[in-house]
Amino acid sequence: MNRIYRQILLLIVIVVTANGVAQNMTSSPYSRYAYGDLNENVPTGYRAMGGVGFGMRNNRAINPSQPASYTSCDTMTFMMDIAASGNWSHYTDIRGVRNKANGNLEYLTLQFPLFKRWIAMSVGLLPYSSVGYDISLKGIVDKYDYVTSYTGTGNISQVYGGLSFNVLNWFAFGANVYYMWGDLDRMRAVTFSDAGLSPTIYDEELRVSNVRLRFGAQLFHTWGDHTVNLGAIFESKMKLHSEMWVIETQSEDSIPIYKNGWQTPMVYGVGFSYNWAKRLTVAFDFERQCMADALYNGAPGWVSDLQNKNRYAIGLEYRHNPMGRNYAEKMFWRAGVNIQDEYLTLIGNKRITASIGLGFPLPTIGTVINTTIEYSHRGDDTALEDHSLRLTVGVSIAETWFFKRKL
Repeated sequence: MNRIYRQILLLIVIVVTANGVAQNMTSSPYSRYAYGDLNENVPTGYRAMGGVGFGMRNNRAINPSQPASYTSCDTMTFMMDIAASGNWSHYTDIRGVRNKANGNLEYLTLQFPLFKRWIAMSVGLLPYSSVGYDISLKGIVDKYDYVTSYTGTGNISQVYGGLSFNVLNWFAFGANVYYMWGDLDRMRAVTFSDAGLSPTIYDEELRVSNVRLRFGAQLFHTWGDHTVNLGAIFESKMKLHSEMWVIETQSEDSIPIYKNGWQTPMVYGVGFSYNWAKRLTVAFDFERQCMADALYNGAPGWVSDLQNKNRYAIGLEYRHNPMGRNYAEKMFWRAGVNIQDEYLTLIGNKRITASIGLGFPLPTIGTVINTTIEYSHRGDDTALEDHSLRLTVGVSIAETWFFKRKL
């Protein structure tokens, strides 16, 4: 009976999360361009460590950014991780100061062994990118007042399935298969204060879908209290099944202007982590997304004002004593920094994110409640400056499902 309840609960969680991930997850004016804000797809605990993941290998975390990591799970354990976040942003530009807030479900991931410690699988729902902004500019032409409004909504979501294989006692290989889908809708409207002047509306909608692959590998070794992990990931450039439609007030017709003129970029990255006595972990990641070589609007990215995106992340985690009597000794204490380039040349400046977080293990079951606070800054006061604060809460559940009961 407990298994039936678990399956029903799991089905409800999947349906709710699928609906939540398909909703808008940003309010940044910077999401006006290209694919919007891109997601890094690391679990809440690793997000507190600056977003590291390629070299991380932990039997109490599902890490979809590195498919080789799935075989780190216990051989009889089913795992589920679900997270939600709230974001507050403070924008400054020539028009003054604005504050925006939004929140939503982040992701749902599952992980379980398939064959002892040699093969494991993970599946889940993840965001790829999000668009969400609402900007208004006032002006005057020939003594007529007008307002230009820029609004955008939508996101690209993805469902994935991944397999990991322990080829040797010190080497693992894995791959994720993603199915991506979504709509990005952007509208520009000019309305006049004089009722006799008709508004001008330009509505642009991009629809995409695609299957893409990510490959990952990890080398790992433990001696005494010391564990070292090295990891790498790779994605090739993939064409999106895509179409852009434009609706203009003059014709009121939907005009397809581009078809299959978009690509996801080639992505590669490396990571390193060191763990001492299951207490202290230090990790570093580097990732490059080759946006300049991918098609956007039917042209290479560099023609469409896209540039390569480099990301550097460093983080640490400390747990004083996993077996301690004091609860604070069992908690996870995390911190990290993430520095990355914007993939749009017109933004130019780097985005810098500092993060801290805590992990609260529950005493009776293999569950950890992870919390992360991230402060992010991008832009400057000459154009648009964005300060944002994001709180993410995730629940990572690990239960022993795969064992035979003895009578």
